[in-house]
Amino acid sequence: MQTALVAERREECLGADLAKIGRWLHALGFAPATAGNLSLRLDQERILATPTGCSKRLLKGRDMVTVDLMGRQLSGTRGVTSEIGMHLAVYQMRDDVNAIVHAHPPVATAFASSGLALDEPLCAEILMTLGKVPLAPYATTGTTAVAESLAPLIPDHDAILLANHGVVTYGRDLMEAYLRMEAVEHFAQVALAVRQIGSPQPLGRQEIMALHTAKVKYLRQGTALAAALD
Repeated sequence: MQTALVAERREECLGADLAKIGRWLHALGFAPATAGNLSLRLDQERILATPTGCSKRLLKGRDMVTVDLMGRQLSGTRGVTSEIGMHLAVYQMRDDVNAIVHAHPPVATAFASSGLALDEPLCAEILMTLGKVPLAPYATTGTTAVAESLAPLIPDHDAILLANHGVVTYGRDLMEAYLRMEAVEHFAQVALAVRQIGSPQPLGRQEIMALHTAKVKYLRQGTALAAALD
């Protein structure tokens, strides 16, 4: 009984986290009306996700829905987001992913609606954190075609533009997935400004290789520190 109560309390806290991040997305203008959806991995068999047709500004922790890795609803009083298939595809292909954010940040979505990926090496910080942000082919929202369009890109990228639709980001936890969404929109704003100024100065191969080396070193240091603190 105690174990069940602990599990229930944990799910309540995680649902509140999803609601909080949903409010942040709405406040930034990344999830207007009922747009956007979020999820996180509860365990190897269950996903906690936002319900369909709900404003992320008004969402409460108790509104969340639990599904299995086949998308079958296990709990919740509302239907799960219609785009759960996109989330499940990421979880099934990436064991390291524990949370996913899908939103419609305006500038990044404008690039996606113009058939443009965010893959030009303009910002050192983006290369260190996200790398290239590719563009998945257009697929009808809420269909299996969305997951199919993402599948070739999921293994090697942590953020993907969806043509004429929006952006999906994912990470080891919900905060990382959310911050990657912020980073994508910032990169899109910079890329747009560079196009307007008209004199882009992309980083060269040597600079990109140096950044890659620095990233590998940074990740190793982080791993070593985590091991030391464990």
